[in-house]
Amino acid sequence: MKKLLHKSRECKNKRSPKRQQTKKPRNLCIKVEKNKTETIHHFEKLFSPHIQKLFKPFLYKPPVKVAVICPENPEALLPALQAAASGVIEPFFIGSLSKIRKAAKQLKASILENHIIDLNTKAAVEHSIQLAKVNKVSALMKGSLHTDELMAAVVNHDTGLYAGRRISHCMLVDVPSNHKPIIMTDGALNVSPKLSYKKDIVQNAINFAIRLGIKIPKVALLSALETPTKRMPSTLDCAELKKMADKGEIRGGIIEGPIAIDIALSKEAARIKGLKSKVAGDADIFFVPYIEVGNILIKSLQHLAHAKAYGIIVGATVPIILTSRSASFDERIGSCLLAKFYTHSK
Repeated sequence: MKKLLHKSRECKNKRSPKRQQTKKPRNLCIKVEKNKTETIHHFEKLFSPHIQKLFKPFLYKPPVKVAVICPENPEALLPALQAAASGVIEPFFIGSLSKIRKAAKQLKASILENHIIDLNTKAAVEHSIQLAKVNKVSALMKGSLHTDELMAAVVNHDTGLYAGRRISHCMLVDVPSNHKPIIMTDGALNVSPKLSYKKDIVQNAINFAIRLGIKIPKVALLSALETPTKRMPSTLDCAELKKMADKGEIRGGIIEGPIAIDIALSKEAARIKGLKSKVAGDADIFFVPYIEVGNILIKSLQHLAHAKAYGIIVGATVPIILTSRSASFDERIGSCLLAKFYTHSK
């Protein structure tokens, strides 16, 4: 999308010199706040070495085509504009033309009208899903509409993007003090899933981890205890999920649970408690029993341990980008890069 955004004078004056060895993408910029411009060419500054290693092979691949649904206020529009300006996505803005124009004006950004499809919310959702079904776009991105409005249409067995399992949210969490990123699920979408849904959530996370290059993901089914007890229902569900994995009903990973988070994070904690575990201190996936557990855990890591979190919804026929309103620039770009990675790694 060569003319999606007008480059600012400041951006023109800060172009990096061309290198002969490696072909670089165009240095498109967008002014995201007063006197501050950020671009994907700050890749090394934006992401830790762990995340750089993951994203770098896909960084210069063509932008992924994304239907951005109802980005009708500045907070909803900004992440898509930033990702587009950085060459990560090629967005098609679907929603109220007047509201999208107003939001763009407030951000001092310009969008070509042939990249805006003027529809009401219900029609915008339906049209976006149709674009995905006919491979006109490879991902969806939620704008300012309510999550339930989008998800209800996505999971419809007849007209949606249903792929045979419950959809779920996977968050790639990069904690500076940990030796590798952790996939957290599900702290954003499924509120209090029943056992059959939890089975799908675990399988989605394993498939997601394999896409990321983890050959046999290690899954920690988190609870507060390692022993199943009726007094704590989540421990019983974890035990049942472990049985399903032993029977081959959940495939592709090494699954242990119920397991407390200190065991998942520390081999020493497992040794002290006298537990033998292949997952202890080396878990790739943290499965949380309820949405509030995941939400509190992720936000605590972000604010207290300086973690970064990049997330998408998986389990449908295309990934869905769902960014928090409080997400930082690098977390927004990282979530879009994750969707790009996910589509190119098929």
